[in-house]
Amino acid sequence: MVEKIAHDAPVLVIGLGRFGAATAGQLQRLDRDVLAVDEDMVLVQKWSERVTHAVQADARSIDALRQIGAEDFQIAVVAVGSSVESSVLITANLVDLKIPQIWAKAVSQSHGKILSRIGANHVIYPEAEAGERVAHLVSGRMIDFIEFDDGFAIVKMYPPKPIRGLSLADSHVRQKYGITVVGVKSPGKDFTYATPETVISNHDLIIASGSTPDLEKFAALQS
Repeated sequence: MVEKIAHDAPVLVIGLGRFGAATAGQLQRLDRDVLAVDEDMVLVQKWSERVTHAVQADARSIDALRQIGAEDFQIAVVAVGSSVESSVLITANLVDLKIPQIWAKAVSQSHGKILSRIGANHVIYPEAEAGERVAHLVSGRMIDFIEFDDGFAIVKMYPPKPIRGLSLADSHVRQKYGITVVGVKSPGKDFTYATPETVISNHDLIIASGSTPDLEKFAALQS
């Protein structure tokens, strides 16, 4: 039986570069206990007062990981990406320590494939994902864009002209464009869930979901 991991379980973060530091800092803001590890004492000192614990250690050594109590953690993030060899070795050490949930940063598809094969549960491609997101945003049609693994996405955008001034039922947005308007934000008001009776105005923002190609076509409609 797979052991259930508590939603507030402490997290081991290895590597305090930009990605690791951002991860550790956000976890701390979410009131999670964090043990941040890096070889660089300057980075460790910098983050020592920003996270629960920060220690200097060479995570490529399984003995060093044991000394800092790494095997007591149920969740670990390998944020080392500049050295593929170090990343793979650290991940292998965490697998050997039987940490149930390992998230690892990859700098390429081949790097990610290796991490998955040696036991990383989740492989993250921060640079690639950020680049893909920016590519969707630079056209100016979308304000925010989140894509999931199966080609499904959620976007925040201004409504295209064909659906303005109409209720969602009358615009037939789902039938015509294959997307669903999930929420609407009118100026000075909070986001609200959309209903068939919701009328979209010129000044509204909408949250829409659907396949990435359908959302791109929808956003490209005359505005």
